[in-house]
Amino acid sequence: MKLDKNLNILIVGLGLIGGSYAMGLHKKGYKVSAIDVNENSVKYAIDNKIIDYGSTEIDEKMVSSADLIIFALYPHIFLDWIKNNQHLFKSGAVITDVTGVKSCIVYEIQSVLRKDLEFISAHPMAGKEVYGVENADDSIFNDANYIVVPTDANTFNAIEMCKAIGETLGFARISSLPPKAHDEMIGFVSQLTHCIAICLMTCSKSEHLVDYTGDSFRDLTRIARINENMWSELFMLNKDALLSQMETFISEFNGFYEMLKNEDIEKIKEKMIQSTARRALFDK
Repeated sequence: MKLDKNLNILIVGLGLIGGSYAMGLHKKGYKVSAIDVNENSVKYAIDNKIIDYGSTEIDEKMVSSADLIIFALYPHIFLDWIKNNQHLFKSGAVITDVTGVKSCIVYEIQSVLRKDLEFISAHPMAGKEVYGVENADDSIFNDANYIVVPTDANTFNAIEMCKAIGETLGFARISSLPPKAHDEMIGFVSQLTHCIAICLMTCSKSEHLVDYTGDSFRDLTRIARINENMWSELFMLNKDALLSQMETFISEFNGFYEMLKNEDIEKIKEKMIQSTARRALFDK
């Protein structure tokens, strides 16, 4: 399914991802408007031709004319926005998102949403360690994964439209997971990795790490430059899945610790061989 060129697309939230969505869709010839509370963000997006129209207010005309609404907000703000403003949505509008956790929001939104609207969730696995629409860059999608997160409440057409968004933006791989499986996977491949990066940056009190580190430390801690408000909310909303993944990692790390402590060189080599083989899959 191709994304209809005649769609009016509204993006709510002009941060890095919302801004990058807007940039990518606008470049492809779509009519894109946006709402963001930050006046400078809206002005920047208009001045740099990232969007056609923008507002810092909930513009009734802008909202009611949108066929596709993409939310790029913190989860709790997203929920409140839907509850308070869905009366403005055009009948038949499709709603999607970029939120990093799903089980805690997808079912609630679907339960409160008007019956003539449809919410199909998605998660773009892309980003940078900078924030705001001024850092928008649609090229971050080119080698990235895009996960569609449907439930039994979703229609075939909405799921296909959601996939078409990923294809239009140029994501390298598009897959599908139900909300619970998504949250378990994200707990491992995204949230756990951020926890590890944070702990690597905070476990040493040396003020001179920057003078001694090589690429390995820099690569491992790239994501330690983190938005504490957004990520702490995501961690809490996915607490059970993240704790489970942390326990698995701690067990694996402790096992490696024991191998080294006992000088079990053969088991250490086995782990390294296994690690190398699995990492090689990412380079294909």
